[in-house]
Amino acid sequence: MKNIYAIGVGLIGGSLAIDIKKHNPDAIIHGISRKDATLEKALELGLIDKKATLDDLGNADLVIVSIPVDATVKLLPTILDKISDTGLVVDAGSTKEAICKVVENHPKRRNFLAMHPIAGTEHSGPTAAIEGLFIGKTNIVCEVEKTTFKLQEKALKLFTDIGMRIRYMNPKDHDKHIAYVSHLSHISSFMLGKTVIDKERNERDIFDMAGSGFASTVRLAKSSPEMWTPIFNQNKDNVVETLEEYINNLTHFKELMKSDNFDEIFNEMQNTNRIKDILNGIV
Repeated sequence: MKNIYAIGVGLIGGSLAIDIKKHNPDAIIHGISRKDATLEKALELGLIDKKATLDDLGNADLVIVSIPVDATVKLLPTILDKISDTGLVVDAGSTKEAICKVVENHPKRRNFLAMHPIAGTEHSGPTAAIEGLFIGKTNIVCEVEKTTFKLQEKALKLFTDIGMRIRYMNPKDHDKHIAYVSHLSHISSFMLGKTVIDKERNERDIFDMAGSGFASTVRLAKSSPEMWTPIFNQNKDNVVETLEEYINNLTHFKELMKSDNFDEIFNEMQNTNRIKDILNGIV
């Protein structure tokens, strides 16, 4: 795959460009963005070799779509319209059901591979791109059987070469599971940040007492609202379900506190400690 087009050159798109170029030095990375300043910064940082537009996609061997998921749903059919019969389009969105559905009847559906690399940081934009982001990370691939086999092979080799593990899942299950392990944690972080900011208006010293525990818990609250609002919108039903369960657990914990049942609080925390075993090798 020589001509690679990155639509979106922020954290994920830019990091993919870095690693793909490292393993394929002859590849030419073309950047596409609605903001020219973004492309200028990507050029300056060496994330891309050239600027491009959607009209250039007929030359693409691979198109990587790393933009907010609402924009992906709108743009993906047009992207498939423009690519050649041998071109491959992949997306890196954090939701999959709506994205897969919008192209399910597209004549070039076989040229599309839906994926979600489970990697990232709280930062965004071209300056957030880093080398080696995907080493040891899981890449969820959805509806792989709908992508022509030769393009599957090329894509999966490309992504395993940069260090990713491949796992297969249907879009509905992906969106349900990711609501628990990613979307809920972002909401929790945003709302913890909001709670502290609201309190800090009256108690100016509160941030002087914030230690590493607070910093790590609220880290995701620095994530881009431009990216996360569409994710919550597309995965609304699953996110609401997870929030209801989370709120029930918080309410239960509060009631244990009010009734001075600290033995049960101890048990709750001790039982939850097994999350260490579950996350072993993941974080």
